[in-house]
Amino acid sequence: MIRAGLLCSLAVAAVMQAQQPDLVLTGSVASADNHTYREVPFQVPAGTRRLTIELSYTGREQHTTIDMGLFDPERFRGWGGGKQGPVTLSETDATPSYLPGPIRPGEWKLLLGVPNIRAGVRSQFTAKIYFAPVSAMAVRTGTAWYRGDLHLHTAHSDGSCLSQSGKPVPCPAFKILDAAAAKGLDFIAITDHNTTSHYDAIRELQPYFDRLLVIHGREITTFEGHANVYGTTEFIDFRVGSPAVPTINALLQRVEALHGLFSVNHPNDPSGEACMGCGWTAADANFGLIQAVEAVNDGNGEGPLSGIPFWESHLSRGFHLTAIGGSDTHRPDETGKPHSGVGYPTTVVMASELSEVAILDGIRAGHVFIDLEGTRNRQLEFRATCRGKTAIMGDALDAPSGAAIHFAVRVAGASGAAVEAIEDGRAIPVTAQPAISGDAIQGSFERAGDGRHHWIRINIRDRAGRLLLVGNPIYY
Repeated sequence: MIRAGLLCSLAVAAVMQAQQPDLVLTGSVASADNHTYREVPFQVPAGTRRLTIELSYTGREQHTTIDMGLFDPERFRGWGGGKQGPVTLSETDATPSYLPGPIRPGEWKLLLGVPNIRAGVRSQFTAKIYFAPVSAMAVRTGTAWYRGDLHLHTAHSDGSCLSQSGKPVPCPAFKILDAAAAKGLDFIAITDHNTTSHYDAIRELQPYFDRLLVIHGREITTFEGHANVYGTTEFIDFRVGSPAVPTINALLQRVEALHGLFSVNHPNDPSGEACMGCGWTAADANFGLIQAVEAVNDGNGEGPLSGIPFWESHLSRGFHLTAIGGSDTHRPDETGKPHSGVGYPTTVVMASELSEVAILDGIRAGHVFIDLEGTRNRQLEFRATCRGKTAIMGDALDAPSGAAIHFAVRVAGASGAAVEAIEDGRAIPVTAQPAISGDAIQGSFERAGDGRHHWIRINIRDRAGRLLLVGNPIYY
């Protein structure tokens, strides 16, 4: 299971210092080895899904150079030359200069070339080899609200953009990342349909976009619905209804085994000739294995295509599902449509750091709100207190019958808007300061426990009643 984001070589190397290698190869080269190649064999055990190699050697101050390449038991896997930093390969992605593909068990060979070593000099080399995933460092540290887009497409499925001469072409992943960086997003997920080929593009691009976290995702498209899966690079068989995947629950169990995060996409979209399987029709799906729902897809926060009613109906059935948003962008250069494109809507996640694991953990916890207009500064904080205990969006609070519960709302960046509280699918009064004056408000209201399970969440609407922010529930 490969869960970590793929960051720059220096960041990965720093983490590797705290992780013990599975194998260490050592040796030396001398002046007699100048302008020669040496093969250093090593064994890769069965079951290895990712291979990482870190080469170091002495004598650099004397202009010694050792280049590195790699063979697996069957073929050439790449030549990095004198490139510095760790090299990693898996079935889906590899460090630039190397080829992704299955990690075959058996004898592999480091190929060491010596383009320069002076007379009388001896250089000691060490190759540390890891047979397990190497976690990458965070793009940014510290607990914060991080803003991102969780549904994007590139040339690896049906994403398109205009070429230099103005012709529609399959759109390279670079264009999506560039648009996200220009929008000021903290993270994105590229979610091409059913494939894993875009993970290799991510590995190449992530070091350049070192302020933007790219989460591993894909859109699983079935005849019974579409869903995004985040946090694993393993192949997931999408052929629901076939002997390989007889039911939707077989698919859900596979994702659960990989510790992936499963989110139902645009559940109220039409299905049929207009869009194959776009609406969610998998009536027997076990929602205990689903973590999130795309409540807002593109600009569909309200109306017949909104996913909010679908999401709320499952909240009322007792499932703690996190509402997220995704632009579902297929054309990053499309203009002329307001509040559309990369970052519209924006999913805002409270996480302990800007890393793939932390963002997905924040989504699982429900510490999320959706900014439908994709602003850079709108904020929604919602908390509840009962008998000295506090909960925020996504949390559950014990509130026995008769216990007083104090709810507090804080909103920023939505001047002139109003607070709407939704309890168990119905609007309830917000008695204290229901309107926002200026740029921010501190509002509050009270409820009392009645011995039954409830959920309550917050919407923020502008003066015209348009939905601006969608909050996730507090359960009590």
